[in-house]
Amino acid sequence: MVDIAKVLKKYFGYSEFKNGQEELVRGVLAGKDALGIMPTGGGKSLCYQLPAVLMRGITIVISPLISLMKDQVDSLNEIGIPGTYINSTLDHNEVCKRLNLIKDGRYKIIYVAPERLNTYLFTDLTREVDITMVAVDEAHCISQWGHDFRPSYLEIPGFINSLARRPIVAAYTATATLKVTEEIKGLLRLKNPVESIVGFDRPNLLYRIVKVSDKLSYVIDYMESNFIKESGIIYCATRKTVESLADRLKDIGISAVGYHGGMPSDIRKRHQDAFVFGKVRVIVATNAFGMGIDKPDVRFVIHYNMPQNMESYYQEAGRAGRDGEPSDCILMYSPADIVKQKFLIENSSLSQERETLLYENLQYLIDYCHTDKCLRKTILEYFNEDVNFDSCDNCGNCLDKSERVDITIEAQKILSCIYRMREGYGITLVVQVLRGSKNKRVLSLGLDELSTYNIMDEYSEPAIKDIIMTLVSKGHIDITADRYPVLKLTPKSWQILKDREKVYHKREALEMPAPRKSGKEGNALDQDHDYDEKLFEKLRKLRYDLATKKELAAYMVFHDSALKEMATYFPQDKKSFLKVKGVGSRKYES
Repeated sequence: MVDIAKVLKKYFGYSEFKNGQEELVRGVLAGKDALGIMPTGGGKSLCYQLPAVLMRGITIVISPLISLMKDQVDSLNEIGIPGTYINSTLDHNEVCKRLNLIKDGRYKIIYVAPERLNTYLFTDLTREVDITMVAVDEAHCISQWGHDFRPSYLEIPGFINSLARRPIVAAYTATATLKVTEEIKGLLRLKNPVESIVGFDRPNLLYRIVKVSDKLSYVIDYMESNFIKESGIIYCATRKTVESLADRLKDIGISAVGYHGGMPSDIRKRHQDAFVFGKVRVIVATNAFGMGIDKPDVRFVIHYNMPQNMESYYQEAGRAGRDGEPSDCILMYSPADIVKQKFLIENSSLSQERETLLYENLQYLIDYCHTDKCLRKTILEYFNEDVNFDSCDNCGNCLDKSERVDITIEAQKILSCIYRMREGYGITLVVQVLRGSKNKRVLSLGLDELSTYNIMDEYSEPAIKDIIMTLVSKGHIDITADRYPVLKLTPKSWQILKDREKVYHKREALEMPAPRKSGKEGNALDQDHDYDEKLFEKLRKLRYDLATKKELAAYMVFHDSALKEMATYFPQDKKSFLKVKGVGSRKYES
């Protein structure tokens, strides 16, 4: 009987397995298929590399990471495991040379890109060698419901079936929902696999959502104050943003390089190596960077723009702290990111079912950006984990003890303004109207004549925008991406407008004005007079009915303070009614 622990120590230098590894290794050595879902840094590669050393024949590792295969093979050879790779970076002569060496039994592990599986040269090879295991790395790429679907992965089942003898099939990934997991098993036709689904929790990572108007200043301040001598990744949505941000960081003396798919491959490789080997502090990149990167000491991952879904975010953020040391995962949020992602979805040639799924996944991430609940718990619940805590005490929300305040009236004002503007304008113009801007466009469109003009002048622009995005995340406002982003009401908007639902938010995040005084302390009328509470409630009911009929927010009919004055002075004619605070001639006529 082989001493697995001895082999583990000999080749990999470990005295014990990480959580979930031993079960998979022993299952494969017993001849079983395997499915390993383990977080980034969990040691997935060892789960097929160690058995490959001990089994007869060769192991084929199917991987999409063409640019990283050489690094992985170099690492294997360094620890004494003979391996090679076959992909499009090699010319014909080199491919033939390697295929001959494989036939001669020189290698135990062969990395191959899925696109090469059905080429004549490779299929010819498979008839002459003993393939004992096919390991599918980044197995989520086979699922059309996953965040990184690659059509070439659909060729894998056919390749396995074409082999004279079915090998052990093992699949590994770091990110997979329940639906994706089931599809991996189904499409790869795993036969009663040994499964190791290690929890997705990464306790050393501190998740934080940041909402700032000046992202660049925030990033610079953060980097000048945190992990000053350690590495970090900054993810951006576009190549243009990558280049401009990398240049800006270099201009102020921060060691940084850029990385995106539009760069020549040699420059990408040079920049990647500079980062991996610690020659530069920061790499600014699109999502083209990172899959398979083993750099353990990345201390922070900043998402300068919001990705498409939680799987993408979790995988990219998970590149921080692979060594288990405390690290930061910061997601910078802005409304423009939502519009950009929706635009990409709407302009992609996808089935209706696929498009619907992408919208749902995006919405979950939007909700994540606006939740007041534990961020760690929100992530784990997305991956169908049973979570037995409400607070992790190590995320931006759990560490934030800010006071929550009722902002229902503010929400009603915003929704009413959108309604009055006929749901035809974007967030900037809505905010300008609410704050009473004398902007040329506001005046030329006659928006200063709306009843909602200047009704939130005490709030800052970022504060109002934050409320708007909270309402977006909760489904009370929709942002459509037509010629430009436009705010629209939804059926849920009326739950707030008709006083059927309350909205709460952090006071500090909103730059709230001083707390409103209420009751007898804050109202001279209440100090001198008691209002008729039964009449007040009747007036509230009448106000609700009027608001419902006119499809208005309740406060748009009358504020509570006006109703209380009515329930105190009982106005009987126009003259006395106009004396009530908040009642003008237009309201009187209405």
